[in-house]
Amino acid sequence: MTAATVARGRMPLAQHLGEARRRAIRAMVALVVGAIIGYVLSDQILDILRTPVDALAESRDAALNYDSVTGAFDLRLKIALFTGVVLSSPVWLYEIFAFLSPGLTRKEKAYTFGFLGAALPLFAAGCFMGFSLFPHMVELLASFAPEEDSTILQASYYFDFVMKIVVATGVAFVLPVFVVMLNLLGVLSARTIARSWRVSVVAIVTFSAMVTPSADVLSMFLIATPMCALFAAAYLIAHLHDRAVARRIARLETAPEPVTA
Repeated sequence: MTAATVARGRMPLAQHLGEARRRAIRAMVALVVGAIIGYVLSDQILDILRTPVDALAESRDAALNYDSVTGAFDLRLKIALFTGVVLSSPVWLYEIFAFLSPGLTRKEKAYTFGFLGAALPLFAAGCFMGFSLFPHMVELLASFAPEEDSTILQASYYFDFVMKIVVATGVAFVLPVFVVMLNLLGVLSARTIARSWRVSVVAIVTFSAMVTPSADVLSMFLIATPMCALFAAAYLIAHLHDRAVARRIARLETAPEPVTA
């Protein structure tokens, strides 16, 4: 690639494909390394996931069940892959952004950095919340079965159930960031957000009740409260942004027209 091509910010298609291949290889290497670490730690991870089942076993016949000869190995592979995706996420997120960033304007880069900087910690906090609450969910859902019956849980289904709860809670915590981003892009106004606050609160409470079916509703409020606070913070940011835009438009409208000769 010549200096003139670099100066013009252009890159031939072949070099685009070559760069994409190099970045994809680095991301795949990071994923494989993370998956190997996950496989090594699969026993410890499975022990953590098995904790609610062990608690049930103290009062009834409860255990994880592998429904095929390869079931235990398949579960280890699932744990390894999920752990690999999580551990390698900083690498593949960076590679994706580094590949796309030359085509972004300075403002778009700032929005992207801001989105990632806010979304990643919130997603991690949501996943931690879901991971902390899933033992109570397993205990409650299993309590519907009579004590004289056995609770035999298919290991693969059980792992999928836990991961869906964890990921769903993480995504729910990131939704306010999408609201802010839509506002910054001019798609969603603060006034529209304010008008829909009742619907949003009902949706948050409903979601919290679905992912935390706890009899004492404490777990539901542990998720609903921070989500409502995040929604309020998203509205405040959108309101301040809309006010700033309105002031800029007002200054432009009241500015004196240039005198022509």
